[in-house]
Amino acid sequence: MTKPLHAALSRRERQIMDILYRRGRATANDVMDDLTGNPSYSTVRTQLRVLESKGHVRHEEEGLRYVYLPALARHTARRSALRHLVETFFEGSSEKVVGALLGGEGARLSDGELERIAALVAKAKKETNR
Repeated sequence: MTKPLHAALSRRERQIMDILYRRGRATANDVMDDLTGNPSYSTVRTQLRVLESKGHVRHEEEGLRYVYLPALARHTARRSALRHLVETFFEGSSEKVVGALLGGEGARLSDGELERIAALVAKAKKETNR
């Protein structure tokens, strides 16, 4: 089985991906400015090259600079990460995920959030019964 793209990311690589998704496109200097811990320019360039070799990032040349972009749309990456999370921690069960969200941490959900969740469940029921 192929390893999901997000499973191969270190914490710093995930931070870089978050920056690229937020900005849409960025140079190594842009990424360096947004990262915590004052990484060096060469470290950021190396991490961007590693992300590119893993298939997470692509680049375009603009004059003498490389501008980096996420290789996948955020919703595609999000779906892959969620699928991995559900399989890894919840035995592939959406019911267990919802149960965990509504359990101990569920006390933090507002009435409005619970209503929106109920509406999503109702919509899913309708689509299943078609």
